[in-house]
Amino acid sequence: FGRACANRVAETSTPGETLADLPAKAGENAIEALDKIRYADGDVSTAELRDEMQAVMQDHAAVYRTQDVLAEGVVKIDAAVAKFKNLKTTDRSMIWNTDLIESLELRNLLPSAAATMHAAEARKESRGAHAREDTPDRLDDEWMM
Repeated sequence: FGRACANRVAETSTPGETLADLPAKAGENAIEALDKIRYADGDVSTAELRDEMQAVMQDHAAVYRTQDVLAEGVVKIDAAVAKFKNLKTTDRSMIWNTDLIESLELRNLLPSAAATMHAAEARKESRGAHAREDTPDRLDDEWMM
């Protein structure tokens, strides 16, 4: 990968060329997002919300699924996602702050969990690890385009 990257840089760059200046506030949105989570003062802990997300996914998006279980899972995962705005972090430090790291990870995991749940509920067929007990057949005509 390193060699391919170097070759691409050689193709697209000229030695000594100047780069455009960064915007005056470049990177501030990333710091603001980090601080928003670091100083979150809601009433739901990261561990509590992570456990809720995990339980919803294990109980409602397991390998063997039915429409009723998936529909209930959609409601529950959406409720879990909504709780993120009430997140509470307790460690405000910047050194070995596992509360912050876990909160950032949760921020990334919740949309993935919601997308997985919604997609599984929308797919009315069985295929591989997505086994619908109520719709056991593959629907290649609808999904293999």
